Amino acid sequence: MTETTKPLGRLEKVDLREIWNSEAGDFTPWLAREDNLAILGDAIGIDLVLESQEKDVGPFRADIVCKDTTNDSWVLIENQLERTDHTHLGQIITYGATCGKGTSTCRTDSSGRATTSG
Repeated sequence: MTETTKPLGRLEKVDLREIWNSEAGDFTPWLAREDNLAILGDAIGIDLVLESQEKDVGPFRADIVCKDTTNDSWVLIENQLERTDHTHLGQIITYGATCGKGTSTCRTDSSGRATTSG
């Protein structure tokens, strides 16, 4: 067996609210950066290009709207720093029905136990 010569990083559990105080004001703009969307896209297997942030969709606001450049479909990202709940899932369904978006994804921290794409 060969040893790796590259140093490996160490994962550390952190309180997301210590890093991002506000979901809409801090986390969404951070996630919407080109480099972070590229990392997210790699993780879920699609190429993301930002179209808009905090976009009005009916009575709600979609956190991030992107284009999947591999098939030119819309991607809606509903992020959440807290435990996942039915409200955010309902918003994704509403966004999809209202806008006809092709892909929706909801991310939350590890305590949320749910990460959905569809």
